[in-house]
Formats: sequence, structure tokens, C-alpha cells
Amino acid sequence: MAPRSNPSGRVSRSVTIRWPDGRTTTVKAGSPWLQAAQQAGLTIPTGCLGGSCGACEIEVNGRVVRACIAAVPPSRSGELTVELASDPYW
Repeated sequence: MAPRSNPSGRVSRSVTIRWPDGRTTTVKAGSPWLQAAQQAGLTIPTGCLGGSCGACEIEVNGRVVRACIAAVPPSRSGELTVELASDPYW
């Protein structure tokens, strides 16, 4: 795996994820978000598993992502911060 932080500015192939509970895990860019969360011992709620219902929405560095249909993106810094959305209707 490539180093997380790359002084040349190239995008790293491994990404360290900072989860809301303070845990950190390192996964390969391109890994499914649901799998990355499971590796961290977390569960992201799901509904339709097709991206249309929004039950699986998480925030990654401030951007909303539907985790059931998205993969961990590469990161220049080698790090991503995740916040779990909370919807009172789910």
C-alpha cells in the first residue's frame, strides 16, 4: 500500500478514516463504505440498498454520501472524517 501522506501531492491508495466515535481505520480507496464501517465495528443504517431512500447517508469531509452505493474515495491527505447522519424518521 502507498503511504497515507504523499509529499508529491499524488493521491494515496490507502485512506485513514476517522469515525464519529473516535476510532480510526485504514482501508484501500475504492472499498465500499458499508464494508469500511463494518471493519471499524460500526453499522451504517440502510433501507433500500439502492441509494434512493437516503437511510445510509453519511458526511465525508462535510459532503453527503449515500454509503450503500458509494466507495471510499482516494484522498490527497490520506485521511477522511466521517459523521453519521441522524434522521428522526428512520
